[in-house]
Amino acid sequence: MLIDPRFHDLAKGLTGFSTKLKRGEKVLIDAFDVPDEMVVALVRAARSRGAIPYVNFNHARVSRELLMGSKAGDFDSHAAVELKRMQNMDAYVALRGSGNIFETSDVPAAKVQAFAKSMKPVLNHRVNKTKWVVLRWPSTAMAQQAGMSTEAFEDFYFRVCTLDYARMIPGMRALQRLMEKTDQVHIKGPGTDLRFSIKGIGACPCGGDRNIPDGEVFSCPVKTSVEGVIQYNAPTVYLGSSFDNIRLEFSEGKVVKATADSPKATKRLNQILDSDAGARYIGEFAIGFNPHVLEPMRDILFDEKIAGSFHFTPGQAYAEYSNGNNSQVHWDMVCIQRPEYGGGEIWFDGKLVRKDGLFVPKSLQKLNPDYLLGK
Repeated sequence: MLIDPRFHDLAKGLTGFSTKLKRGEKVLIDAFDVPDEMVVALVRAARSRGAIPYVNFNHARVSRELLMGSKAGDFDSHAAVELKRMQNMDAYVALRGSGNIFETSDVPAAKVQAFAKSMKPVLNHRVNKTKWVVLRWPSTAMAQQAGMSTEAFEDFYFRVCTLDYARMIPGMRALQRLMEKTDQVHIKGPGTDLRFSIKGIGACPCGGDRNIPDGEVFSCPVKTSVEGVIQYNAPTVYLGSSFDNIRLEFSEGKVVKATADSPKATKRLNQILDSDAGARYIGEFAIGFNPHVLEPMRDILFDEKIAGSFHFTPGQAYAEYSNGNNSQVHWDMVCIQRPEYGGGEIWFDGKLVRKDGLFVPKSLQKLNPDYLLGK
């Protein structure tokens, strides 16, 4: 089988640097509309490390059909089987391709939410109990989203996914230490004036061992501490629906007003935020700094890593960095603070940490693009 050498390079990184597979460990390769050649490359890479690979194939159009005709409880047995399988895995690698990011846009929201609720124990076990990494797979649809030719986007994709993520480690650790000592966070920018506490929550550096592309450090606000307003400037897609210019107002941690760019989008936004009791509270605050990812493309695994961005996430909190919020929603909404997007500032306990997308303290400057790109 003729395999693009870039597939082997990526597979080596996913099984080595990202999941650090060891001899005898079981890894589930979850493939969503990706070429067989990439799956083969992953199987070979896992075996070269002495690990035992398992493969699961998914297809978006089939998944849509299953959702469209589903009834309440239909996925409970499926979820039980998937949970049992996940409990037998040491690691998880997901490659998620899609020829149409809106494939499930006409699936009734209640059906999507019922599926998410059924599968939540599987997600929780995978996130909290396995070594995992998740990435998109390049497609013509993604190239269109990015406004690029297919060839140029593929070159971009493999460049960002095979970045020397080890170069992020010193700066990430410094940011992690600073966030772990921080109480009050203040974020300012066009349409944004937001205050909250991250005291006692902790912080997690993500540099190629959870998502690819990667490049963020995340924490979580104290649940009822969020006050103020945020105007997101990156477009987003969630549960098959597209949103622009989301604006959220907070009081005592809760989203009390939510709007988007149109009445239809505002209605759908509020439907999602009303999914359960936790969806109107924030489950994650993260600062992004991948130097290759500069523009939003309605794909959250890329957009949340944009250099000079942060994301502020309604819904579920990660268990190890949690404020106790529990929800089936986890929606990473992104705000970019580089000058061409209007700029902005992030302050920790009254000290300026980042201005217009660039880190200010000397200890954090190794997260700025010039250093990460080796300039």
